[in-house]
Amino acid sequence: MKKEVKDTIISELGELINQYPHFYLVDVTGMDAKATSDFRRKAFQNEVKAVVVKNKLLIKALDAAEKDYSALYDCLKGNTAMLFTQTANVPAKILKEYKDTTPTLKAAYAEESIFVGADKLAELAALKSKNELIADVIALLQSPAKNVVSALQSGSGTIHGLLQTLGERAE
Repeated sequence: MKKEVKDTIISELGELINQYPHFYLVDVTGMDAKATSDFRRKAFQNEVKAVVVKNKLLIKALDAAEKDYSALYDCLKGNTAMLFTQTANVPAKILKEYKDTTPTLKAAYAEESIFVGADKLAELAALKSKNELIADVIALLQSPAKNVVSALQSGSGTIHGLLQTLGERAE
């Protein structure tokens, strides 16, 4: 491969690393064409960009990045694919479907943390996305208002009924 081609690949990988806040390194050894096609289709449907990379070129791209990714270098052996995503837990959920077969997780950079090893897959899948966290906060904020509204309705709309209903509720 010519140096110009390598430089282009390194710069494109660098752009992807900077563009996406989360990425996974996956071992794709042993995947045939059908399995690879199926895996890429699932990734695409879940807005995950899958790219097969050369390890040495990836190391150069990671070196050029603004953050320190040196903890990932030991994982870069064998066939490696990168999964780029905007939502940290989506690739982990896809990989869980392939539990005991390939592809397997080598490492991940998610939520500004580095996860190394296939045993971290459950932890990555359990991470909540930004939208899920916002929904949880909104549900928590709505809960007291719903209690007051239901107390008003069950207390026949009178102050005495409201106080009695709220007083009888277990906290």
